[in-house]
Amino acid sequence: MTVDVDFAWLADADQTLGLPRYETDGAAGADIRANFPDKSDITIAPGQLVLVPTGLRVAVPPGYEVQMRPRSGLALKYGITLPNAPGTIDADYRGPLGVILLNAGAEPFVITHGMRIAQMVVAPVVQARFRVVDDLEDTPRGGGGFGSTGTE
Repeated sequence: MTVDVDFAWLADADQTLGLPRYETDGAAGADIRANFPDKSDITIAPGQLVLVPTGLRVAVPPGYEVQMRPRSGLALKYGITLPNAPGTIDADYRGPLGVILLNAGAEPFVITHGMRIAQMVVAPVVQARFRVVDDLEDTPRGGGGFGSTGTE
């Protein structure tokens, strides 16, 4: 299944980097790149959060969202992750698209202009109708919380 997602470039963006792209035929996520207006690099210190620009704005169709997720290689090798993963871009948002990165690793990490920094997944959205009831239906788990289903 495919859905059209429209993008617009920000005025100071490097358009030669191209739009997000699926790197393989079976990829669920399209890689998105850092797009620094001055084409410089930035260094993220251990424990530091940064908002990395992509140079894009996006129009997600109604009934869908865009989820931003970490790239597994950056997470495993360097501890670079998204602290709000998955980060949601709603269908009615039209502002600049940025990616919040966290260096959970032990060493400083350099984000270079054009580097693939995250994966973008387009997903359907179901909106719920919230309601109050007098009582909830019981289940075998009941009110068992964290760890209540065992460790194996």
